Amino acid sequence: MPTLFERIIAREIPGRFVWSDPVCVGFLTITPITPGHILIVPRTPVDHWLDAPDDLMNHLVASARTVGRAQLAEFGGERSGLVVQGYGVPHLHLHVFASSGPEDFERLDAAEADGDDLDAAADRLRRRLLADGASGAVADQA
Repeated sequence: MPTLFERIIAREIPGRFVWSDPVCVGFLTITPITPGHILIVPRTPVDHWLDAPDDLMNHLVASARTVGRAQLAEFGGERSGLVVQGYGVPHLHLHVFASSGPEDFERLDAAEADGDDLDAAADRLRRRLLADGASGAVADQA
């Protein structure tokens, strides 16, 4: 049975994609810690991050860095947060979000956000990534 993320990647379930390349995608979580909080997810499912090949983890982190820079530029914050939690969905995913302090890391189970707010955050991130030169990996809005 496909994971929730496989279904989102296959567009069976709607997702607000901001990043898409041959190895991974990035889409907004519906329960953001801060505006623009995305999940970087490999296209090929891996349950536990320790089981991921080094080249995959390197690619995921490099993608997360690019998106993290765009989040800070677009939404502000002191640092870019990166969390590999491993619970909830049995498919490796990296949480990437703009952070203003350590308390942000305690809120991974935030409340569901308004759809219009998520759409606006996705649009802002796509525009920022394009402006930053990541045009080859910026996801189409659809």
